Amino acid sequence: MTHAAQFLVHYGYVLLFGWLLLEQGALPLPSIPLLLACGALARSGQLHPLLVVASGLAACLIADNVWFQLGRRKGGKVLHFLCRIALEPDSCVRQTENAFQRYGVHSLLVSKFIPGLNAVAAPLAGSSGTGMARFLIFDTAGALLWILAYTGLGYVFSDQIEIVGAYAVRTGSGLAIVTVAVVAGWVAWKYIQRQRFLKKIKVARITPQELREKLDAGEDVFVIDLRSEREFEEDAIPGAMHMPANQLAERNSAIPRDRDVILFCS
Repeated sequence: MTHAAQFLVHYGYVLLFGWLLLEQGALPLPSIPLLLACGALARSGQLHPLLVVASGLAACLIADNVWFQLGRRKGGKVLHFLCRIALEPDSCVRQTENAFQRYGVHSLLVSKFIPGLNAVAAPLAGSSGTGMARFLIFDTAGALLWILAYTGLGYVFSDQIEIVGAYAVRTGSGLAIVTVAVVAGWVAWKYIQRQRFLKKIKVARITPQELREKLDAGEDVFVIDLRSEREFEEDAIPGAMHMPANQLAERNSAIPRDRDVILFCS
């Protein structure tokens, strides 16, 4: 048995609880490999399956309930904070709010499988007025589904996971270097892609304060609000037309050509 496996056997429940608590707390930690490993160790009898599930579920529920309460008290500020630290903040708020608006609290059943939605589903449920009992039911079901899916895969494919682990040990630091390089390359690519996008729209971008000044000065501008319907209803801009971004091309005839058009995003 490798040192990593021995460590996981001795401290598996505590490690799983702490790791998932941090990951569900919005830290970028890869939790799927740990869930797979715990499932494989449960198959070999070195970890108890029920304790594995209970440890992971407890961590998820604690973190999710903290985010739920923050969302209920701070509203959209929490959502905007989480999306601001993402690599694609410009579309994060709109996509997650639209997803929750479309599927409601049922989105909690699959949110942990979807990058981006996982981090904001709980605070979004809180800010949307979802009741505590209803949130707990769907959040618990979603967390259980997520944990059982990956620990179950680890349980079923424990032999293959053991082979991969043995190969990783033989490869040593070389595999770790390759893994880190791949992850770093992906992050760098997303960052470069975002900077190119911001550079492309920099000339045409104005701040919310500049928009307010234009409206207060009585300038003849046409404002299209691209935010979610819920956010639009809570804080509508006077005279603005609400139009989801995916309908811009379809409804382009409703956009005037004789004055400046301002698209208001999140």
